[in-house]
Amino acid sequence: MKHVLFLAAALAAPAAVHAQAADPALDTVHLLDNGLLGIMRAGSGAGLAGRARQIGPVIDRAFDIPLMTRLSVGPAWNSFSASDQQTLVSAFRALTVAQYAKNFDAYGGERFNVVPQVETRGIDKLVRTTLGGPGDTPEVLNYRLRQSGGQWKIIDVYYRNAISQLATRRSDFAAVVAKGGAPALIQHLNRLAANPK
Repeated sequence: MKHVLFLAAALAAPAAVHAQAADPALDTVHLLDNGLLGIMRAGSGAGLAGRARQIGPVIDRAFDIPLMTRLSVGPAWNSFSASDQQTLVSAFRALTVAQYAKNFDAYGGERFNVVPQVETRGIDKLVRTTLGGPGDTPEVLNYRLRQSGGQWKIIDVYYRNAISQLATRRSDFAAVVAKGGAPALIQHLNRLAANPK
């Protein structure tokens, strides 16, 4: 299994006299985790395309793909035509789906653990998780979420506590945009989606 993983083991808190409602940001992360376990269990039998079809609707519900695309592109986004912006969002979605379908391709008893205490950071929330299988050291994966259309959606993923997917992509995309603008970035995303890592 090739996935780069996430999360911190959830600690059971003593029951309060008056139970508090779970933070709605947790629902989004649970939705994604369940979707990932689903494609892991589908495994090689479903094939890459089958896993992509299965995880696609989950990605659409859990991630704010338009905002992630804009943030990943950075200031150059405002200079792109509306048509190029729309094409970039579609290409970014295809890349996201392809990477999850490629990397979550087998199941060996792995389990997601979600820390129930959600951190508030300005207008965003941070949900901490881990993923591990029997005998494995759990991998940390944390999610930054922002409210969109009345729902908390993921806008960044932090691997091993510190590596921001958004920052990594912004650096990668900036070099491509500097060389060839929106058309070059669209081609770049399409190439990555066709050969996900």
